[in-house]
Formats: sequence, C-alpha cells, structure tokens
Amino acid sequence: MIRGIRGATTVDQNEANMIVEATSELLYEMIQKNNIHADDVAHVIITVTEDLNATFPAKALREIEGWTYVPVMCMQEIPVPGSLEKCIRIMMTVQSDIEQNQIQHVYARNSVVLRPDLIK
Repeated sequence: MIRGIRGATTVDQNEANMIVEATSELLYEMIQKNNIHADDVAHVIITVTEDLNATFPAKALREIEGWTYVPVMCMQEIPVPGSLEKCIRIMMTVQSDIEQNQIQHVYARNSVVLRPDLIK
C-alpha cells in the first residue's frame, strides 16, 4: 500500500544552517517513528513558507546515508495571511504495510498548532 507521511517543523530565523538542521531532525524522526527505508520511498516533497529562502531544505535528505536516489523536490507554500511563519513541511510517499490510522505524522517545534489532533 502507498501511504503519505506528513511532518512539519519551524525555525527561528531564515538561516541555512537552521533550515537544514530542523529539516534533518524532522526527517530522522519521521523515518524512525514509521520504520522507513529509502528503497520504500517513492518521493519526498518539502515545502517552505515564503519567509524561508536561505537554502534548499532538501540538503538535509541528501546527507542521510542510503537516500541518494530518493527523488526530492522543494516548493513554496501558498502565502495565506495569518498562517504559521518560518515553517517547513514534508510529505513523504512510501510503500508501507502500516494501516492509515497507525501512521505517525510528526509535528515539531511551533508546527504542533497545525495538526494537534495527530500529535501522539
């Protein structure tokens, strides 16, 4: 079965090292909580709010051993007035036997406000 695994996090400033570090933390938590292997990943989409442009957050994925061939794309979120600022979101599409309601979506830092119903 193909499943989507969501994650989000925030940074305090538009700085490359902060963006890569926060993205890396989020990716590792998503991978660990859902027992994801690179060969099971169809693709990863990473979005950022318009106030984050210091670097591509996909750099964090490229630093994970064994993930070289996983397709990843970065995009900008729709700039909805009043939405959460300095936010990085990830949608990972994977092959998994985990039931939909057992997927562990990860919301870190200030992003917990996005989906408090999914926080475990």
